[in-house]
Amino acid sequence: MQPTKSKVRVRVPATSANLGSGFDCAGIAYDLYNVFEFEKIDKGLEYIGCEKRFANEDNLVYVAFKAVCDKIGADSSVRITIVETNIPFARGLGSSATLICAGAYSANKMYGDALSLDDVFEICTKIEGHPDNVAPALFGSLCASVVEDGKPKTIKFSVSDKIHFTILVPDFEVSTLRARDALPHSIDRDDAVYNMSRVALLPYAFERADFELLKIVTEDKLHQKYRKKLFKNIDDIEKACFESGAVSFTVSGAGSTCLAISSEPIEDEINKRIKDMPNGWVAKELKISVNGTREV
Repeated sequence: MQPTKSKVRVRVPATSANLGSGFDCAGIAYDLYNVFEFEKIDKGLEYIGCEKRFANEDNLVYVAFKAVCDKIGADSSVRITIVETNIPFARGLGSSATLICAGAYSANKMYGDALSLDDVFEICTKIEGHPDNVAPALFGSLCASVVEDGKPKTIKFSVSDKIHFTILVPDFEVSTLRARDALPHSIDRDDAVYNMSRVALLPYAFERADFELLKIVTEDKLHQKYRKKLFKNIDDIEKACFESGAVSFTVSGAGSTCLAISSEPIEDEINKRIKDMPNGWVAKELKISVNGTREV
């Protein structure tokens, strides 16, 4: 198969997975992007703007690019340029999902959209291991996802522009593996029901900007109370967010980034309250990325 484009440049949004009750099934995309460029070459694999230790065939951006090429029977020789990296690594903002979605989406575009976007999503999910980040990264907005017999399904929901999202990023990392290890091997039935009853109403709350309901549906008993133990001075950060007007405070993905949801802008007020706290926490308001991964 011959490429229809010799060069493809894409941007992929940051994401927050879980949103409290939606553990491993819900995620949302923000207007904070990583940008990548893929150029067809005659042979091999080349990188520009990538740290030497990551410039190899194991990099997820190439793994995903090659997975699509293998699926459609195309050559995977490519030069990959890391154009912009605005999403912090290992902070719970879906940096690995940006690599996967960029690679798979760009390979498909380079070869004339040989696959449907749903097929690309399936490839991305298999590489990532779960759909909660790759779904919003690929499709945008708020996504709720399920995997049945190895095939992921996702539904995209709109998010009211009345909702303000403020991420809080510290200067320390929390690896996904470590965050997974912090979770118990079994859960209490009452805790499961607690989360199920909330996640069922989660899309409605975000679509309608129902702040009373948002406070309820973003609460959780399956993962956050265990993961918060890995975070430095998180109780003080959470208190500062609520004192600034947040209606909800959650861990973004596996962390260490956290998310405050409010009905009014609270970035400046939070930063005033946390500026002298340890571990370099910084608050930043973000808007929703409606479109997800796109060519630029």
